[in-house]
Amino acid sequence: KMGKGKSDDPKDLKRKENAKMQLKRNIGYFNGVSFIIGSIVGAGIFVSPTGVLKHSLLNVGIALTIWTASGLVSLMGSLCYAELGTALPFSGGEYSHIKRGLGSLPAFVFIWTSTFTKPASNAARALLFAEYATQPFYGTCPAPEVLKKCLALAVLWSLGILNGRSVKMAAWVQTVFTLLKMMALAVIAVGGVVLLIGGRKESLARFEDAFSSEIPNASQVAEAFFQGLYAYGGWWSLNYMAEEMKNPSRNIPLTVLTAVPAVIVFYLLVNISYLTVLTPKEIVSSVAVAVTWADRVIPSVAWIIPLSVAVSIFGALNSSMFTLGRLSYAGSQSGHLPVLISMLNVHSCTPAPAMIFSTTIASIFIIPSDLITLTNYFGFSAWLMIGLTCASLIVLRYREPHLHRPYKVFLPVPFVMVAMSFFLVLAPIVWSPNLQYVYAFLFMLGSLIVYLPFIHFKLHFAFLDKITCHLQLLLEVCPAEGSVEGKCE
Repeated sequence: KMGKGKSDDPKDLKRKENAKMQLKRNIGYFNGVSFIIGSIVGAGIFVSPTGVLKHSLLNVGIALTIWTASGLVSLMGSLCYAELGTALPFSGGEYSHIKRGLGSLPAFVFIWTSTFTKPASNAARALLFAEYATQPFYGTCPAPEVLKKCLALAVLWSLGILNGRSVKMAAWVQTVFTLLKMMALAVIAVGGVVLLIGGRKESLARFEDAFSSEIPNASQVAEAFFQGLYAYGGWWSLNYMAEEMKNPSRNIPLTVLTAVPAVIVFYLLVNISYLTVLTPKEIVSSVAVAVTWADRVIPSVAWIIPLSVAVSIFGALNSSMFTLGRLSYAGSQSGHLPVLISMLNVHSCTPAPAMIFSTTIASIFIIPSDLITLTNYFGFSAWLMIGLTCASLIVLRYREPHLHRPYKVFLPVPFVMVAMSFFLVLAPIVWSPNLQYVYAFLFMLGSLIVYLPFIHFKLHFAFLDKITCHLQLLLEVCPAEGSVEGKCE
């Protein structure tokens, strides 16, 4: 207890600030860059850049153009998110922005859908990591399913515990694994450039007559575009950690303008490298293009590439789990998920309950792994939410013109992103209608069954408070901005 004259003592004020339970600003510029690059660069660029080339009808020029265009669309989207992230630097990414711009119901539909799709995506990544990590020990034979599932669960929970205990450690792991995967991409990119400068005639001919092959029609170009955009997925991840960014007004735009263009350049160089060593037909028929490339160029150390794929998946999974924990945390803070999920660990100030929640759901998907295939039909929902987020930016520009915006994107850009998003939502449904899309829509509408009684009419059961209290004591957590002692003394 302080005397009256000492209430403004800087040391006492500092102690008061430290006593608050809140997310700490531990993520700097380089951590942010590594999180974005780590989220975007997964297994795709190593394993199967065949989709773009296949739907481009093996036309090298069009394929490279689509890779560039997909990157530019991703950059436009990330610049829209940069404005929202600097104006509203809260955890939760799209969820927080949709809630502010469009209201509670669209935000709840987003978190309802994401609670199903994002953990399933993490489960798929964990299983893919287990596939690449175990295969070298079994040669041409398939690894046992039980082993792969056990390893996937072990990786999920290791990363879940890491992210639940220390933001700094999670950021350090992300930086290390991002550097490792970028070194692997650099080996492929530089190797291709050296071989291209060396100048085999057949390799140079592919680029000299890049547009000489058959020209794909509009629907084929759109399919190739889908494949390219999928490879750039993850550019939206930084806004999930905006509340933990140091100097977000400066670092969010700077991070985006560093990371996304860097990925575009690397993706183009890697694709050029593949096309220098392999013919378009060989690329399309290859199961893992980077492995085939390594067998041709560096056969004595070709094992580096499968190892790099596993490292890349691990880094992408770490980043995805980090952001998913922040989404659950933000949803709980708004009353859209149980209150326990918004509490922070009293020792580390990390959203440990949110990490446990998201990791548990991902684990459930791993056990009957065929469930993951259902999430393929929710692909359109990601672009639906991106469209709603960019629409929120437009609404806020007109509804809250005096909101402090350290960074402002050129206004036509969000309009282009909204139009692009709704095209990408409708195109797969129109071109290849499938009953599973109906199920996906029904699942999203099913959120109303929960929203109306529990969120809108605030239906509450007293026994849940007792459960929350016991779990709060067990996990040593308390509400954000609350006292360190918590509420269950």
